[in-house]
Amino acid sequence: MKYSTADLTKMAMMAALVCLLTFTVKIPVPATGGYTHLGDCMIFIGVLILGWRKAVPAAALGAALADLFSGAALWIVPTFIIKGVMALIMGVLSERYLTSYRLGWLLGAVVGGCIQIIGYTVVKMIFFNLPVALATIPNIVMQTTAAIMITVVIVMALTKTAAGKQLFNLGVNNDKTE
Repeated sequence: MKYSTADLTKMAMMAALVCLLTFTVKIPVPATGGYTHLGDCMIFIGVLILGWRKAVPAAALGAALADLFSGAALWIVPTFIIKGVMALIMGVLSERYLTSYRLGWLLGAVVGGCIQIIGYTVVKMIFFNLPVALATIPNIVMQTTAAIMITVVIVMALTKTAAGKQLFNLGVNNDKTE
């Protein structure tokens, strides 16, 4: 896919916001050396604003950079893949299959979030062991649920404004390929 300079700028800004919210607002999880964060909110919002084709690389890169900057080198590649897939699932569902539903994006975010939970659990089973992976499921479920709930609040608040309505363009086919 060919991106314009404006597209690349928007994607870079979104990656920076994902990285910033992942890196700066974090609660450590000692069992895995990982942490809970607010970066997923920005990923979900990024999908709504940019469309999935632009949000997927921004989400993957921003989240992976946060792992790099936090010294969690072990997680860079899994995070890049898992966050990218989460954004992809949310975007494709909400932009292609759930366009006639006002909250289709929300269902897309929930399914994408479930994929994230499964992805990180599988990686933890590989990196650590089954008990550690199972013990951290409540943490990733809480992180994902909180991110979705915070995203709902932000989106609903912003869509009450004229700029927010244009920004998100919810409830219509918003396959943002231009």
